[in-house]
Amino acid sequence: MDFSQLGLTKTLRRAIADIGYDSPTPIQTKALPPALAGRDVLGCAQTGTGKTAAFALPVLQRLAAGEIRKKGGKRVIRALVLTPTRELAAQIYESFEAYGKYLPVETAVIVGGVSRSRHRRVLEQGADILVATPGRLLEYTGERLIDISGVEIFVLDEADRMLDMGFIHDVERVIRMLPRARQTMFFTATMPPEVGKLAETLLRDPVRIAADRVSSSAELVDQYVMFADKASKTERLIDLLVRYGSMTGVLVFTRTKYGADKLARKLNKAGESAASIHGDKSQGAREKALESFRNGTVRVLVATDIAARGIDLDNITHVVNYELPNVPETYVHRIGRTGRAGRHGKAISLCDESERGYLADIEKLIRKKLTVIGD
Repeated sequence: MDFSQLGLTKTLRRAIADIGYDSPTPIQTKALPPALAGRDVLGCAQTGTGKTAAFALPVLQRLAAGEIRKKGGKRVIRALVLTPTRELAAQIYESFEAYGKYLPVETAVIVGGVSRSRHRRVLEQGADILVATPGRLLEYTGERLIDISGVEIFVLDEADRMLDMGFIHDVERVIRMLPRARQTMFFTATMPPEVGKLAETLLRDPVRIAADRVSSSAELVDQYVMFADKASKTERLIDLLVRYGSMTGVLVFTRTKYGADKLARKLNKAGESAASIHGDKSQGAREKALESFRNGTVRVLVATDIAARGIDLDNITHVVNYELPNVPETYVHRIGRTGRAGRHGKAISLCDESERGYLADIEKLIRKKLTVIGD
């Protein structure tokens, strides 16, 4: 199947062809027809399945088919995409810009951690599509600088992460400002009870789609575990980096922001180029760290789960779980950062005695044993 069979206009097909999209992913094949028809969509899809295009393309096509709406000289926001992190918001914005480059549709992004001057254009001129994080959106709506009462299409992305980050009440506040008559697309990687309840209140007779079981781990990722005392984990990681030159782009996960900074400092002191990224970093610092990792100036990027959500880079050769997550689904999301675009990747978990239970839960979820490696 190709995109022409899914109801996309020639203009959109031209834009995605420019990017190099030849055929739709499974989530796009399932989501595009009902979304283009205006149906509510409930999608269970992990990062890397092509879900951004699954909601962005229908939004662009539906808005381009109508007339530009203005109020008080500003474009009326007709589509709102709510997402949990700055990095993910930036990537979604870039996707809308790429897909819609031949369309007369304006997209804008507002996120926390950046100065108000960087949002001046959307505050003064408005936009047809707004991509936003909850906190900054509520700030601007509270000051009556942004009006979302004219939204026709609402997309809630990474709903489970919204819950993890404590944004669920902010999301509910945003929803209360939206018109009842709208199309809603709801995407989540996992479906805990709280997320399920939110979906029930938001969606009307939704089309339910899923790209993969949440327990499915990346097929192109070789998965290993190395048992180590907690005190020796840094030494083990440094030894791996020194020994293997194939580890050119390494994403390391820690549980805490403090731990990410501390580990990055230790790696730099040992002669390894490393940077950390987490929620307390300014937007400029986060963008600088990502760019340094992307261009190879930095070999190791140390991140917390919240900060890493939305990182979509092709140069990640290895994922290292410096600390195992206590939620097994999080392991699946972590290792899915490598093994992309048809390339093989490797995931290595450093497991101490206190984390054996976490390892058992992970292996139960993915239905396979991790390969044990040692010195």
